Amino acid sequence: MERLLFKGLAAVMRRSKIKFLRQVEEAPSVQEQFLRSLLHRHQSTAFGQEHGLADIQTIDQFQERLPVQSYSGFRPYTQRMSMGEPNVLTADPLIYFNISSGSTGEKKLIPVTQRSRQALANASRTSIGFAADAALRNGRPLGKMLFPLSSNALGHTPSGIPYAPVSTSDLRLTNPLLRQVFTYPFEVFQISDTAARTYMCLLFALRNASLRIISATFPVSALQMCNYLERHAEEMIQDLETGKIAQGLKLEPELRAKFERQCSAVPARAAQLRHQISQHGRLTPHLAWPDLSFMITARGGTSNFYFERFPEYFGDMPIFGGVYACAEGTMGVHQDFNTDAAILSIESGFYEFIPEDQWEVDNPKTVLPWDVTVGDRYRIVLTNYAGFYRYDLGDVVEIAGFVGQAPTIIFRHRRGGVMSSSTEKTTEFQVIQVMQILQKTFQLALENFCITLSKDCIPSHYLVNIELAPGAVLPDPETFLQRFDDTLKDVSAFYAIKRRDQIPLPRLRILEPGSFEHLRQRMVQQGIAESQLKFPHVTEDRNFLDGLSVQHEARLAGDRLPQL
Repeated sequence: MERLLFKGLAAVMRRSKIKFLRQVEEAPSVQEQFLRSLLHRHQSTAFGQEHGLADIQTIDQFQERLPVQSYSGFRPYTQRMSMGEPNVLTADPLIYFNISSGSTGEKKLIPVTQRSRQALANASRTSIGFAADAALRNGRPLGKMLFPLSSNALGHTPSGIPYAPVSTSDLRLTNPLLRQVFTYPFEVFQISDTAARTYMCLLFALRNASLRIISATFPVSALQMCNYLERHAEEMIQDLETGKIAQGLKLEPELRAKFERQCSAVPARAAQLRHQISQHGRLTPHLAWPDLSFMITARGGTSNFYFERFPEYFGDMPIFGGVYACAEGTMGVHQDFNTDAAILSIESGFYEFIPEDQWEVDNPKTVLPWDVTVGDRYRIVLTNYAGFYRYDLGDVVEIAGFVGQAPTIIFRHRRGGVMSSSTEKTTEFQVIQVMQILQKTFQLALENFCITLSKDCIPSHYLVNIELAPGAVLPDPETFLQRFDDTLKDVSAFYAIKRRDQIPLPRLRILEPGSFEHLRQRMVQQGIAESQLKFPHVTEDRNFLDGLSVQHEARLAGDRLPQL
């Protein structure tokens, strides 16, 4: 039965992929038709009437009459929608609000309608079609999936409209057939307590020795799951052996009763897992499920830093990027394992790109997808059925190439993922490159890192804040720090120039074990949803790491302000 399910799903998804590949050959006409349909659909909304959408006939007119703007331009409209007012930004009724992670400032409410959600669903089907073909090429069968996530709304607006992160709202609205993909009953996603939900996801997954796919919103989430599995492996094995569920879990009584009826004892599986722990001293996903086919998680941006630690837990399992999307919309569809580039999702929105020389301009000029230049970086401008029109998302992407007439894009960082002691504008992508090089050079595993700026002087020192992975040792911090400085000069020409006579020497701070876990808990308490939690690797917020204990600080010889 399971084999027939995945065979049927793969066939449906491949048809979506084939349709998409036909569309990218005619990207200009597909994009123009998308825009015409959207403007016609939304012409009678409050926004549509205010901006004369009914009178717009061409892309040029659209660009002339509507400015490129950030979320602040749409906030008054989404606030009206949150109070229950219909027909404001979208003609279709609201079914949900996505919320952003707040990585670029105040949290945002993103309208979700049946039509806007369908755009994400279509992109998801297409991406699974690509994944199914990649799995077939690599001899990796499809099968049940582990995805430790919540389907619960975080809250409701004053008018009663639920809101949650995009991954939660999408999961909540998953159709009954796709719910069978998961290796546990769908009710597991309804557990309120995060720790209890993670435990039950893993407990059901451990029953299935032939688990094939692990999915995580972000790579850091996958590593957190691995740490949880290691810490609670013995308890879970005991539950498998006895057919019981740990009494200390904060489970809703009705859900506990349901799960207990489904958790019969599997002593043979428990013995198998105990053997792995006795042989290796720990339980990792690769040991628990040696036949894993692939992982689905976000690629690009900060992901590569975390991927450095994946072999320890997942072996050589390939990683598929799925859909490049965020709360505001869908941007790309990944097409193969172990690649960062995604094909622009031309059926999900109308897209424009702001060239780098226009980033600081009040009314930036944009280029259309088929006119971008390979190797250049742009910010994405999005128009879609969520009710956004020429919305500057803030995502910085690099153009990797083309498939047909649609560009392939690599997410590099969000606007704001930049720091300056002087005017050098060091990006998150650059420091991730540096830290990857240093980890290989020093054969060092890092739990996490964040580059901040010192408070004691202007221009500020770069503070290289690192937490070592369990068991890792850095015997020569000063040499590590010197290599950081040298490597960042190689990666960033502007840093190298400013380091000559403006930016003082960097400083290394080795944080106490558990520091980033403490930071994670603090961010959750501040209202960031766990499924959206991403640690910034650069920040100009000099108070971001306040309260974390420093185990050791290293400085270079001559650490003082340059004499100007």
